[in-house]
Amino acid sequence: MAAARLQELEETTRNLFLGMETCVLEIGCGHGHLLTAYAEAHPEKTCIGIDIIADRITRANRKKNRARLANVHFINTSAEDFFAIFPSQISISDLFIFFPDPWPKRRHHKNRLMQTEFLSRLSRWITPNSRLYFRTDDLAYFTATEAIVRAHPAWALHSSPWAFEFTTVFQARASSHYSLVAAPQKPL
Repeated sequence: MAAARLQELEETTRNLFLGMETCVLEIGCGHGHLLTAYAEAHPEKTCIGIDIIADRITRANRKKNRARLANVHFINTSAEDFFAIFPSQISISDLFIFFPDPWPKRRHHKNRLMQTEFLSRLSRWITPNSRLYFRTDDLAYFTATEAIVRAHPAWALHSSPWAFEFTTVFQARASSHYSLVAAPQKPL
C-alpha cells in the first residue's frame, strides 16, 4: 500500500519538480491561506503546501485558482511521504510549520513532527540561507521544539525576522502563540 501511495505521489509531482531549483514549503498548509498570500506577495518564488487532509487541499486549490497563481501548488500528502519522493537537487529556502498537532499526551509525543529525526532528514534540502519558521499555541510543544533545535548539530535558533506575517485560522483561534526561527549551523 505504501509503495502504491508513493508511486502515485511521484506521478502527481513529476512535472511540478521539473526545472525547480528551490522552493518555499509549508507543512500542514490547511486551507492554504498563508501560502496563497505568500505566493501572491512573492511571485518569483515557487511555493508548495502539503496537508494530509484532502478537503483542506481542495479548498487551498480553490483559493489558488481564484487568485490565478501559478507559483503555488498544494499536495495531499504527509511530510513523510513528501520527503520520500522530494528530489535531492531541490533546496528549501523557507519552511513554514504553523500550529502543527501538538500531540499533548506524553505517550503521543513520538507523533510530533518536530523531532530530531525530522530535522536531520530536512538537512538534506537546506542551504546556509534556509530558514525554518515554527509557530504553535502549545507552550510545552514550543519548549520541546526549542530544545530539539538547540541540541541539533545541523540547526540553530536564529534571530532572523519573521519571513511573512499572516494570521492563520489556527492563530486567530489561539489566545497566544510562540514562534521561533531556525537556520542551518555553518558549515553544512
